[in-house]
Amino acid sequence: MRKRKYLILGFLLMALGIFIWMPKERRMTVFLTGYSYWDNTPPQSAIIGRPVLHETAGGIGTYEDPVTLAVGWRIYFNQHFEDIAPGTRFYIPRLRKYALVEDLCGDGDKPQNGPCHTGWEGYTWLDIYVDGSTQDTRTSDLCMERITGIQVVIINPRKEYRVAPGPIVEAGCKVFEVQHI
Repeated sequence: MRKRKYLILGFLLMALGIFIWMPKERRMTVFLTGYSYWDNTPPQSAIIGRPVLHETAGGIGTYEDPVTLAVGWRIYFNQHFEDIAPGTRFYIPRLRKYALVEDLCGDGDKPQNGPCHTGWEGYTWLDIYVDGSTQDTRTSDLCMERITGIQVVIINPRKEYRVAPGPIVEAGCKVFEVQHI
């Protein structure tokens, strides 16, 4: 009986320790833009720089299959540093999509001087893959314009948020009114 109590107590303490050390979800206001199959680097490709879950940019926006997200980065002493670690998960309420950092936004010899790294008017810059590979460039461009703006996202989100699955352009570039999160 005594062994069982200690076993249960040990299990509860371990569960509490895991709960305390788990990353907590939090809200942050960001500047969100989109990039498509047509304007990726290189153009007409879905190549990504930091694959985690996908081999190429993609995802339908569920927790299990989040959309690829690109973040700024910098080069110091010939080493590359991402502004947000690859594998970091987000939830974007305005799109009802989960996203995962798997790509780099900005290029050249000094990406740290570009807008993806420096942000926009003090906001962290996130660039979500909208796909568009089965549509024309105009449709993709209009979608990217539609989703661009300052908005609240959730970093390290839980799994229960509403999702509108599908590649962003191909699913109609839906944008939702955000009541409260």
